[in-house]
Amino acid sequence: MKYVGYYRVSTKKQARSGLGLEAQQQMVRQFAGTHGELVGEFVEVESGRNDRRVELAKAINAAKKAGASLLIARLDRFSRRVSFISAMMEKGVRLVIVEMPNATDFQLHIFAALAQEERRLISERTKAALAQARLRGTVLGKNGRILAAENKARAVRFANQIRDILPESWHSMSYSHLARYLNEAGITTANGNRFYAQSAKNLADVLSSPQ
Repeated sequence: MKYVGYYRVSTKKQARSGLGLEAQQQMVRQFAGTHGELVGEFVEVESGRNDRRVELAKAINAAKKAGASLLIARLDRFSRRVSFISAMMEKGVRLVIVEMPNATDFQLHIFAALAQEERRLISERTKAALAQARLRGTVLGKNGRILAAENKARAVRFANQIRDILPESWHSMSYSHLARYLNEAGITTANGNRFYAQSAKNLADVLSSPQ
């Protein structure tokens, strides 16, 4: 079986750092290696709300030419909107989701519909809760701002403590490489956990920002 991998991340920062992208690639490549052959890969840097997908169009064309299926790690990396998924299926390319490889087109529609409805309900509940809080005179966001300020100060203190331990080239290292360096050096995060790409990115942002 031939596959064309399609990956989507929402921001350019995620694309550069590999956050989300690396996990998708690992899932897709492992599945394709077990069940067939990966004949192409396309990365889209675009919000899931935007239906204009340049790289997706390229991936579909590549899949058609190779007689391959479009392989995606998770359905939400493709879309949660039923209308979008239906439109893509009408283009005649088989869609395979690593998390649910045996799902039929009908089942994919159902999963997308459930996710779409859940997002709508969450949005409505959030708006209703905020409206009630305003009626009670609650100052929204006050506690969040205080907590954010405390967390920022804590992050700055921690970054300054380990600044001299880092190699001079830390600013040119990828976040994954930086995380690996810190873990091998026995350095943990401010919470005492291992470093990952995201926590290394957070540290790099603090180190790079004016204090």
